[in-house]
Amino acid sequence: MRLAIDVGNTLVKIAVFKQDERIFFNKYEDLNSEAIEGLFRQYNIQSAIIGSVRNLPAGLAEHFHNRVPLTILSHQTPLPIVINYQTPATLGVDRIAAVVAANNMYPEKNLLVIEAGTCITYDFINAEGVYLGGSISPGIGLRFSALHNFTDKLPLIEPVKDVALTGTTTETSIQSGVINGLIAEIQGIISMYESNYDNLTIILSGGNLDYFDKNLKNNIFAVPNIVLTGLNIIQAFNDKN
Repeated sequence: MRLAIDVGNTLVKIAVFKQDERIFFNKYEDLNSEAIEGLFRQYNIQSAIIGSVRNLPAGLAEHFHNRVPLTILSHQTPLPIVINYQTPATLGVDRIAAVVAANNMYPEKNLLVIEAGTCITYDFINAEGVYLGGSISPGIGLRFSALHNFTDKLPLIEPVKDVALTGTTTETSIQSGVINGLIAEIQGIISMYESNYDNLTIILSGGNLDYFDKNLKNNIFAVPNIVLTGLNIIQAFNDKN
């Protein structure tokens, strides 16, 4: 069994895998030491991996010391794919894990992986298993916050899933601009990649994927928690080496 911990900008997601099967999953607002200890008591965990886009708290490794091998994912971690990125040290480990999972699920395919979270990330890995890079743009929450924080009168509102194209109030106009604007952005990015690469497979994941998956084309595969899946694959790869 393997323990995978995905420390994102907003939430911490923890899973236990028995080989490729996820047998435990939960989300936390922060890294929960009690939860980790509880999982060690409940499951026969044999290795662990952490992928974090935040600075990890001091002393975290003590939970794993002399217990199981621990991988803290970085650009130096051995991977089952090739990273062809000019600044690998700055590449988010969530992006690495996501493309590893995508390549494992759809081998020998050109893949565009879209993660809709705090940021919207677009990552491309080709049919030869070489990650070439991608792009990053503000996610839903950041866009709503920016409209509120950088204007005098626009309110801070919550996103909704069913958004009209034409807003009839300031609130619904903001909702339309953010949600429909992001849908148009995602569709536009997909179209540009489709123009450059044949037989492109598109994967959508991230905490906000529910706002988009029903409004996009039918040839998009929704894969929740793709980062955790990728972390498990990376740890399995390292367990064998």
